[in-house]
Amino acid sequence: MTGDDAKPLKLRARDVEDLAVVSAALQDALVPLGDIAHLPDEKTFLLAVNRFRWENRSDQAERVHAGLRFDAVRRVQYRDIDLSNRSRFLAFLTIAFDGDEGQGGAVVIHFSGGGAIRLEVGGLYCVLSDLGEPWPTQWMPEHEPE
Repeated sequence: MTGDDAKPLKLRARDVEDLAVVSAALQDALVPLGDIAHLPDEKTFLLAVNRFRWENRSDQAERVHAGLRFDAVRRVQYRDIDLSNRSRFLAFLTIAFDGDEGQGGAVVIHFSGGGAIRLEVGGLYCVLSDLGEPWPTQWMPEHEPE
């Protein structure tokens, strides 16, 4: 492990406040289109991401592979995302939820450039887990001031 804080992150979201924590942990994650999967028979939606470790307190910036899973998924819609180029990467911005956490609603995953994935869900069931060891990176995400 590279930093003192290198414990794998594992988060579960069952309400909007939990989802905000998951969203913050995923800010600036890189998402390969080839690592997005909807498994309709299991009612599951999966993303494998390259996550920037914002929680790392060492001087060395790090990234780690992570998996994001949503359950009780009824339908998936894509906006402004070209699914034909599976080698392309998306840059994660945020996750929003509209609905009743226990009964259902819509989860919307927003990416830079205006792309989004909308999941119709039967409730808010989300898990984020780090997969493997973090590695050092020289590329610190930058944000333009508003």
